[in-house]
Amino acid sequence: MSALHERYANEVVPALTKQFEYGNPNEVPRLSKIVVNIGIGEALTNAKAIDAASGDLATITGQKPIVLKAKRSIAQFRVRTGNPIGLKVTLRGQRMWDFLERLTMLSLPRIRDFRGIPAKSFDGRGNYTLGLREQIAFPEIDYDKVDRLRGLEISIVTTAKSDEESKRLLELLGMPFAS
Repeated sequence: MSALHERYANEVVPALTKQFEYGNPNEVPRLSKIVVNIGIGEALTNAKAIDAASGDLATITGQKPIVLKAKRSIAQFRVRTGNPIGLKVTLRGQRMWDFLERLTMLSLPRIRDFRGIPAKSFDGRGNYTLGLREQIAFPEIDYDKVDRLRGLEISIVTTAKSDEESKRLLELLGMPFAS
């Protein structure tokens, strides 16, 4: 069990129960999964782009990503149905807790001019999505081996019923929201 998971059980659950007055311990919001994805538009012209991005994503998450293919053709973007256009990894359980801990403690503080993550990126159902401009914020990525900078999107899915509950959960878990 990671330190963050223990902190959730020992500190976060009692704090949330006290603040929102849950009657049942199963009502307390918890993390259900974290989805990390990269959109690769350049894969249409550069066949090696998928392999490079796949390697980066596997290094960051510790899990092999799945390739996302285009669902329909879009002529303006030169996309045909079935073309590979992205990668995604779904993290659950222990890997999810380890990833969140590395994200909050190591990666986010390494970003240049970092003043906290935006507090408005909730979807209304208690899920939070965060976009990073470059994958080199993660210490596992070797800067010299990166072929080009790629942005990635991190979606944190919780069982919270409202954005307020979800925001409090993530704050207590150490997410650095901008004030």
